Amino acid sequence: MSTPAAPALAVGDPAADALRRSALRRMRTVAVSLLLFAAAVYVLTLDEDGWLGFVNAGAEASMVGAIADWFAVTALFKHPLGLPIPHTALIPKRKDDLGKGLEEFVGENFLQEDIIRERIASARVAERAGVWLADPANSQRVVDEVAELARLALAQVRDEHVEALVHEVLVPRFREEPISPLLGGLLTEALNDDLHHGLVDLALEELHHWLEANPDTVQDVLLERAPWWAPERVNERVSSRIHLEMVRWVGDIRTDPDHRARQALDSMLRQLAGDLLQDPDTQDRTERLKNRLLEHPSVLGSSISLWDALRRVLTGSLEDPQGAVRRWLLQELSGLGERLSTDASLRARIDARASDLAVFAVSRYGEEVTAVITYTIERWDGKEAARRIELHVGRDLQFIRINGTIVGGLVGVLIHTVSVLVH
Repeated sequence: MSTPAAPALAVGDPAADALRRSALRRMRTVAVSLLLFAAAVYVLTLDEDGWLGFVNAGAEASMVGAIADWFAVTALFKHPLGLPIPHTALIPKRKDDLGKGLEEFVGENFLQEDIIRERIASARVAERAGVWLADPANSQRVVDEVAELARLALAQVRDEHVEALVHEVLVPRFREEPISPLLGGLLTEALNDDLHHGLVDLALEELHHWLEANPDTVQDVLLERAPWWAPERVNERVSSRIHLEMVRWVGDIRTDPDHRARQALDSMLRQLAGDLLQDPDTQDRTERLKNRLLEHPSVLGSSISLWDALRRVLTGSLEDPQGAVRRWLLQELSGLGERLSTDASLRARIDARASDLAVFAVSRYGEEVTAVITYTIERWDGKEAARRIELHVGRDLQFIRINGTIVGGLVGVLIHTVSVLVH
């Protein structure tokens, strides 16, 4: 079985690569020109004495420095003159080791907790975010982008997706999960915190108002159940009296927190909560009721209808620039920007949380992130990698050759001066 070829490097911007290639050729020309100039001066001043001797010594040393640095720079990327000299063509041969070293360098010098916390603290993330969000134009831009993304996301969810979610995920999960302990626990907590009293008060308030506002409807319902043999006038008086007693009774319950009906309801609910948690018969009936509801065809239809209604409402509000969702988002973002701009303690807490989050992410996934460097470089073709790297940094490396030529010449003059003085 053949080994898959190493993937080529991603193609960069052709225009930028052309500029880099031109700059590299230009700097190579300068470096080579200095070498040739030093060689010409050396030949013209050969065997000369006096001040020309100093020039000759400087030119000779310039050639040595230029050639030595040319060898060093060239050896990074390929074999000088095509000769397989040991320890040359370092990047093509040792790119894997270089990648591993680069991975370790990034991990040890950039992904350390102290460095991350210092950089986030100096970046003043919360303060900058507050100043940016305080600008109404920026807040509006965020709202517009979020609304558009949410609208597109809602449009991608179709009825068959909801149907699959209900049938394949929700219904099997609800069927497996016992609901009696959950309902019993929720009901117990609600009773302990008296949360149900608010619902009872609301229901009694609405029922009392309805009974007062609809006496004819109540009496019509009662007359339908009245005995046929009783005189009509008697039935009307009885139904009217029953209606008045219902209004009075519901009103008494509504105004008296300790009414016996309220106490009876509390007792019934506490008994139900206990049975849901402990009574096997109640739990079994509850589970059977749950399964019947899950198997009923209307569950799926109701789920889809509910989702369609919710989607239409949300989509309409998101599309409307003055919709409730957009106005709420804009108000919250503007308020957040103002708080971040004025509340130093809030900014400090957010920056601290951002630092903790960044440190957690690095400690948990830092090795996987840096390993991408080694993995990517290992898959590169060695020669192509060397060519691309040289294209990016080769221009700056030519300054090594230029500096070697100049510094070599100065050192040569210095050595010749010492030699003259010693003799």
